[in-house]
Parts: sequence; structure tokens; C-alpha cells
Amino acid sequence: MHRFLITAAIATMIQLAVTAVPATAAEATKVNSFYPANKAPLPQSAYSILPLGAVMPQGWLKQQLTIQTTGLTGNLPKFWNDVGPASAWLGGKGEGWERGPYYTDGMVPLAFLTQDPELMEMARKWVGWTLDHQRLDGGIGPASCTDWWPLGLMCKTLTQYYDATGDARVIPVMTKFFAYMQVELPKRPLHEWAKMRWADTALSAIWLYNRTGNPALLEVSKLLMAQGHDYAQQFSNFQAYSKPSQGWNLENHGVNAGMAYKTPGIMFQLTGEAKYRKAVDDGISNLDKYHGQAGGTFAADECFAGRSPTQGTELCSVDESMFSFENLIAMFGDPLMSDKLERMSYNAWPGTFSPDMWAHQYDQQANQPICRISKEKWFITNGGEANLWGVEPQFGCCTANMHQGWPKFVRHLWMATPDDGLAAVTYGPCSVTAKVKGGNTVTIDVVTDYPFSDVIKMTVRTAKPVEFPLQLRIPAWAEGASVQTDKTLTPRPGSFATVSRLWSNGDTITLKLPMKIRIERRFNNSATVLRGPLVYSLRIGENWHKFRGDDAHPDYELLPTTPWNYGLILDEKNPQQSFEVVTKPLTEPVYSSKNAPVELHAKARLVPTWKEARNSADVPPVSPVQSAEPIQDIVLIPYGCAKLRITEFPVLGE
Repeated sequence: MHRFLITAAIATMIQLAVTAVPATAAEATKVNSFYPANKAPLPQSAYSILPLGAVMPQGWLKQQLTIQTTGLTGNLPKFWNDVGPASAWLGGKGEGWERGPYYTDGMVPLAFLTQDPELMEMARKWVGWTLDHQRLDGGIGPASCTDWWPLGLMCKTLTQYYDATGDARVIPVMTKFFAYMQVELPKRPLHEWAKMRWADTALSAIWLYNRTGNPALLEVSKLLMAQGHDYAQQFSNFQAYSKPSQGWNLENHGVNAGMAYKTPGIMFQLTGEAKYRKAVDDGISNLDKYHGQAGGTFAADECFAGRSPTQGTELCSVDESMFSFENLIAMFGDPLMSDKLERMSYNAWPGTFSPDMWAHQYDQQANQPICRISKEKWFITNGGEANLWGVEPQFGCCTANMHQGWPKFVRHLWMATPDDGLAAVTYGPCSVTAKVKGGNTVTIDVVTDYPFSDVIKMTVRTAKPVEFPLQLRIPAWAEGASVQTDKTLTPRPGSFATVSRLWSNGDTITLKLPMKIRIERRFNNSATVLRGPLVYSLRIGENWHKFRGDDAHPDYELLPTTPWNYGLILDEKNPQQSFEVVTKPLTEPVYSSKNAPVELHAKARLVPTWKEARNSADVPPVSPVQSAEPIQDIVLIPYGCAKLRITEFPVLGE
């Protein structure tokens, strides 16, 4: 279990050097000259989030967003009535609660990052209706919607739309809405979902405060905090130690918890009290300790479900956790939070989608060798459809909310530093264009196959030489990392390296992040294999069995065609010797079993006593295990590529 410490966002500028101990956010005194960050009296932000469109996807990430536009995100309004033309969020008489705002919260950033004409028009249409139909009292949304939760959710969409377009309607509409909320909340307080998810609404109010300086926005944020659930107390005095025997509640609901990762961070911003900063780390540590899953998130099917790899993690829990960590990184600049974000984004996130993103699961499992409709499952409250693949398995909330993961991850790859530089907080192929010291605009092109490759090459494009600091995150797992400019630097893993110099057009930075194989011991002493930010799973033959729906968008059972119940032969003292690493050229779609860009070849034996149970794998037997079966060659592939998978392996004894 990682211990998350307050580490640095703002590294001291050292000419052509690496920061040894970055400064904490509390020690920061500078504010970025070009991009909004926290205004006083809020605590200083570690970083400023760049406008939507400043970071654009390239390479395989660009292709992944293109796949999303041609999959469910781009086509859902054509056949799914909840976000169709009759939506109440478009003035119709259809669904008028959370599904329209959920859809726009992901569709809008996807539109601006792909520049897809159809999606761009759709974004203008959805956002335009809300902006043009504000009521005289300041209320927004359908008149039938009296729940604060989806109204606050739509505010998230408005912030993104403004960042991308500068639409002059947004600021006045949001200002009037929060004034309306301040008047109405004492009479009509938060309840149910809005009470648990208040911090997402407060995040938008803080965003608006940082652009207008209107102190009433901090007052309404504190009112939200006073009426909302105290996740700081829940995380620091954690009681949900294990899988409950039955039922669920809002406090331990997985999607609420994914959103709530950032809630103590919002509380810290509003109060400056150290206990709330500590609660951020407590929440991360306790969810990992008691419910953590190999893919980087936690088990919650529907509520916290323990550490067994048989349990499920809801899709919405993953993308909401990603968004929470993207904001926590901007608040606190902790590189370990970036490690955590990459692990869930590059594993659990793609692991719950079909390669063409036309189908998704409601619940994914770390050990998932069978996805069959059945009344008997391991899940606590979810039913027999929860791990099927389709348009709307189990519940439609994830169908509406599945769109934000990739585009928001791309948007937050880079951030602006308080000393008018740039910071690479997570890695992937992209280009970033932003203002730096002196108001000069620079572009940095990032060419890489990361996370499948350990080499990241950056090229600076600038009209004239310009001096600015460049922060590069060094993952905690990257022992022996190097940064090469005109010198080669050897930064410390788990930190930010800062290079400050005069940059000229065409200057390059080559970052090498060695990816040694690592072994994590998990449930029942089972073993999970990692290399870089990727988790590796057994490749299992896949039979995509259509069992309902039409040909355009059917639902599938996913059934195995090869054995899955293997125990690993593992030299844990020297795991590099237990695996042969085989790399292949990237072929789209990357996140499919047959196109996996990296394979780990290993030795194993079948474990006949480990069988199917409850229409999935049984709990892995306690390691070490014994087997007299012949030694076989097996192939492990990235978790996100393996739609059927074993990720926590029993380990063979002598």
C-alpha cells in the first residue's frame, strides 16, 4: 500500500538540474500569469488546469478518442431515448434527471479534442439549450428537475464549454445559478445523491470564483459543505473494513466514493484546515487497503466489496475516480497521485470496454474468465447482467456516464506551473500549446507509445528562444530513470524533475522510464504482475456471444475458449527471470486481446482444484499451491487488452 505524502507541485527552479525535494503547495507564493488558479483566501493551487483544447491527443491516444466518437458516444443519441432528441435537457418531455448532464459531461470535451463536426454541433446544441433557457429566478435545466445533483453536474459541462470557447453566456448564467442556489439551499437542502456529491458542485463554484472573485461563491460552497456528507471524517475514521453481508448505503456506494476522493481536498480549499488534507491521503490509503483492486481502483458492486478479485468495480466508479485524481493533482501536485491516476486510466478504464467502444460492462472483475448472464454472482447487490457487455447492462447510469474518461484524461496530461512553466503530470502521446514566461506561446510535441513503451520524446516548438521551467514527473516505479537534454540527468523516482533553461525551436527532451517487472502480493497471497504503469493479465480465448439486441448494438456474453485456472511459476526474488518481454508494433484498436502491444511470456501449471464458482472464477486458493500438471507456456497481456482475464494468480510452491 502506498503512503500518499504531500509532495511537491512547485519545484524550485534549478538551471539544468533536477529538484531533489519539491516545495509543498502551502509554500508556494507565485501564481501563474496566464491560467486561473486559486485566488485568496483559498490555499494556493499546485498547478493551473489548462483550457480544454490546450492539450490535444496524438498517436494511439488520438486514435482511441476517434474510436470513441464512432462508438457509443457518437451514436447514443440516435437510438437511446434517455439522451435522444426528446430529452428534457433539450426542451423535450423525456428523461430530465442525470442522464443528459452525464452525457454532456463527457461528450463536450470529446467533441473539442477530436474536432469531430457532428459532435461539435451536438455540444453546441446541448449546452446552448441550458444557456438559453435560464429561468428568471436563476434556475437552470428542466423545470421538472428539482434535484440539486444533476443541476450541479450540468455546471461541470458549462465550465468545460467555457474553457474551450469563451462563450460569454456561461459566466452570467453560472453566477445567477449559484446566487439562486444560495437563496434556495436553506429552504431546500441537499438530500440523497446531492448530499453525497456536493463537492462536484462546489468545484464548479470555486472554478467560477477563480475567474470572477465573487466572494458569494465561496459562501455557497461552504453552505454546500455544511449540508453535504463529511467524507473527510469517513475516510479518516474508516469503518468499512470488509465486504458487507448484504444491502448497500449511500456512504459506501462506489460511484459516490470515486467522486469523494477529491471531497476532502475541496474541504481543505474552503477551510485551509490540515485535517482535510490528511483525509485525502487517508481516503486513498484506506480504500486501497480494504477494497483495492489490481486495476488501480477499488471493489464496489454496488458498494464497497473487499479485496477479492472476484468482486466487481462499477464503470462509473472508475471514471469518477479518474476525474477526482486529475483535480487532486492540480490541488496538491503529488506525483504519487499521478502514478495512481495512470494505473486506473491505463488498466481499469479500458478494461471495461469492448475494443470498438460499442459495448461496456457495468461491473468489471480483476479475475474475470467468464461473463455469463446468471442469477448467481459474487456481487453484493448487482444482478446477473452486471458483467455482461452491451449498451445498457444492469443500469443505464454508466451508459450515460461512460464518456468522460478518455477526454478528461487527455486534457489533464499537462498543467501550468505557478512560475509560468509547464508540468507533464501524466504521460501519453499528445501536443500541448500554452503561454509561458513573458507571454510567449510554445508547443511541446510528445511522441511516445507509453505506457507500452518506456521512451518519451518531446520536441519544443517556439517562434523565438524563450526561457521557462519544465517539470517532468518521474513515476515511483521508474528506478534508473533519465532525462536527456544537452545533459543527461538522473532524477529520483517519485518526484518531479525540473529543467529550467532557454529553449529554442527544435530542442528535444528524451525521458527514459525503465519498466522493470514487479510483483504485488494480493488476496490470499496471490501474485499480480506489473511493468511500468501496466498491470498484466492472462490472455484467455474470447467467444463474443450475441444473445440479445439488434445487429447494430447487441449485448454479449463473453465466454472462454481456453483454460484459465493456472498457477504461476515465479522466482519472486528475481522476477525478471520469470518472464520474457515481447513487444509488438501498435495496431488499432490497441486495447484488444489480439492486438496487445506487449506480451509477457511465462511458465505455469494448471491448478485443477481451482474451479468455476458463481459463474466466474472461484476465489484464488491461498498461495503457495501444489500441482502435478505439466508445465505450460502462458501469455500475459495488459489488463485493459484482456476482456477475459486472470490478474491475481496463485503461485506454485516447490
